[in-house]
Amino acid sequence: MKKSFQIGSAFVGLIVGAGFASGQEVMQYFTSFGIWGTVGGIIATLLFIFLGYTFAQLGTDLQASSHKGVIYYIGGRYIGAILDILITFFLFGVAVVMFAGSGSTFEQMFGINTMAGSIIMVTLTILTLLLNTQKIIGIIAAITPYLIAIIFIILIYSIFTMDLSLAEADTIAKEQTSAASNWLLSAFLYVSYNLAAGAALLIVMSGGEKDRKVAGLGGILGGVMLGGLIILIHIGMFVKIDVVAGMDMPTLALAEQIHPVVGILMAIALLGMMYNTAVGMFYSFTVRFISPDSKAYKPAVVIIGLLGFVSSFAGFTTLVGKVYSTMGYLGFALIIAAIIAWFRRGKAGV
Repeated sequence: MKKSFQIGSAFVGLIVGAGFASGQEVMQYFTSFGIWGTVGGIIATLLFIFLGYTFAQLGTDLQASSHKGVIYYIGGRYIGAILDILITFFLFGVAVVMFAGSGSTFEQMFGINTMAGSIIMVTLTILTLLLNTQKIIGIIAAITPYLIAIIFIILIYSIFTMDLSLAEADTIAKEQTSAASNWLLSAFLYVSYNLAAGAALLIVMSGGEKDRKVAGLGGILGGVMLGGLIILIHIGMFVKIDVVAGMDMPTLALAEQIHPVVGILMAIALLGMMYNTAVGMFYSFTVRFISPDSKAYKPAVVIIGLLGFVSSFAGFTTLVGKVYSTMGYLGFALIIAAIIAWFRRGKAGV
């Protein structure tokens, strides 16, 4: 159970980056559809549970040690190559979103200039990648329960201090920017793009586990925790939509309303998640091309980090909408291929 929980927590930690924990993603993919966004959240939870289980067991079956081999196994020679390229560049895109998000957080919470905030995050990410990259999964898993606790506090506060009727909240919510044309497509897209980033790493994490049941349970627990967080954040924002409408960092705005200390704790959790995700994604992106043992690795980390910093100037809200919704459509191919591969192995009696 402990090993399963670690796999599940790390899976959540990899996916829960700046856009998720800040509420910006949940706002665009769920809350902007009003009450129907709650149904979307439930469907997304069920999909995360099933796909988490599928990917984790696939990792154990293949005893995977890198995302490249697994992606080629899932997709075959040609589709595998396309998926590999898409996932690799999406890793870069997600890291860039983290840099933009950290700038928004530093500005909203501490009054630090957006660019200065992004520079702090880029510098920390580059320095970490130049030092020790082996403990990333453990760190990410450790921060997950802390974030869940803060989200719970925000949800309870939001429900007890709700000033709007459900009809009023629904009307205001539907005025917010949406990532897709309807709530059902939005839920599917959300799961799809998250798995495009998280699936490869979940497979590799499960690759070190010999027991299919332990790995599968880890995937299920990860799905339950992810879905639970989505629904909690969505309800918290929906009932306080008059407060968070148009905010770059909605959950941060709610946390600050409770008490300045809760706001600071939420800001620290957000920055921790952004840091973890940026490090994890940039590391995965860099080692896809250059071995960590290579002489070219350290200069490459610095160059790629600086490129990411420049790319982050597009702005946080814009990046969340563009990078993620585009990858969501592409991620469908990965999910379909993985499910086919899982059933194929089941029939082969593995």
